[in-house]
Amino acid sequence: MSTRVPPIPAERFVLNIGPSHPVTHGTLRIQIEAEGETIVRSACEIGYLHRGFEKEAERVYWEQVTPYAERLNYCSSLHNSVAWCHAVETLLGVRAPPRAQALRVLASEIARIMDHLVCLAANILDVGALSCWWYLYNVRERLYDLVEDLCGHRLMVTWGRVGGVATDLPEGWGERLLVVLREAGEAVGEVREMLSSNRIFLDRVEGVCVISPKDAIAHGFTGPCLRACGLPRDLRKDEPYWGYERYAFDVPVRSHGDTLDRMWIRFDEIEASTQIVRQVIESLPSGPVILDDPGITLPAREEVQSTMEGLIRHFKRIMHGIHPPRGVVYSATEAPNGELGFTLVSDGGPRPWRVKVRSPSFAHFSAFPRMINGSMIADAVAALGSLNVVAGELDR
Repeated sequence: MSTRVPPIPAERFVLNIGPSHPVTHGTLRIQIEAEGETIVRSACEIGYLHRGFEKEAERVYWEQVTPYAERLNYCSSLHNSVAWCHAVETLLGVRAPPRAQALRVLASEIARIMDHLVCLAANILDVGALSCWWYLYNVRERLYDLVEDLCGHRLMVTWGRVGGVATDLPEGWGERLLVVLREAGEAVGEVREMLSSNRIFLDRVEGVCVISPKDAIAHGFTGPCLRACGLPRDLRKDEPYWGYERYAFDVPVRSHGDTLDRMWIRFDEIEASTQIVRQVIESLPSGPVILDDPGITLPAREEVQSTMEGLIRHFKRIMHGIHPPRGVVYSATEAPNGELGFTLVSDGGPRPWRVKVRSPSFAHFSAFPRMINGSMIADAVAALGSLNVVAGELDR
């Protein structure tokens, strides 16, 4: 007869991860029930960064919503700025000039690169690799220097305009961008090489917190998190806008749906976005960067300062706003985190009657409890960073 004493079951306990925790950035709360280090049950809570975007958007003129939209995802404000303007143009039934559309593609791909860089840097740091943070963050700061030269601001740029963009490229800006992108590619390649041969890192993320394609679709996954599950959905290819169909690029896809693939897919997308940026700079069309439409856009400053007609037009736009026709539209773009969609309802007035935003992070965070149940507590930390949840998109 065996004299082995059966193990005593560990007592379950409830633990809060966040909001006051480095990996939740003061904006997320994850409540877990654990046995030892294993998560048995979990639930997520939002509400720590409530921006009230949708109701605030209904209080101001259409064109004044642009800086609010940027704050949904402050890591990719360049994209959100022009995505909102694109939605309003869809409601108006107009299109930005060809050069403005190309500049929007350029800005959106730069935003994608910067967003992925900070996501990867923070995610890798969360699992204990500090050196990689500096490699990735330094080149990201170089990109922000260029954004500042283009827009006048670094983080919140307000560069988009209904009908186009605010400014054209400064002299020599494209050449400087290509130099920085070459440096970024070298840094990203070195980090990727270091990680791919690091057994400790791979043990922390490979096969961790897997989500199946079926579950990803059920939870509304889009963007890199969906493509990491093997599903090649990308609005830039499937429902092209701003002339994306003119550019040659592959949609990176992974197959395992684990934390490692959600990180690798962003490395892949940085390379793809760099290819698009090079093509935009090489084929940038000439022409204006904003529509010349008295009912939509402001006149040039010189016209305002030198003619009565320009002053009147400026006064009308500022005081009365634009008046889209009555109707409902849904406009979606491929943001760095996934599908960013705006449902706009117009009653014909200068303000939105109703705004509803479909933000990618909301869908991704909703699946987090399913992903981490049965995993270790440390696994939850690694998986959360791989989803790149931005709380501004949660509390709308």
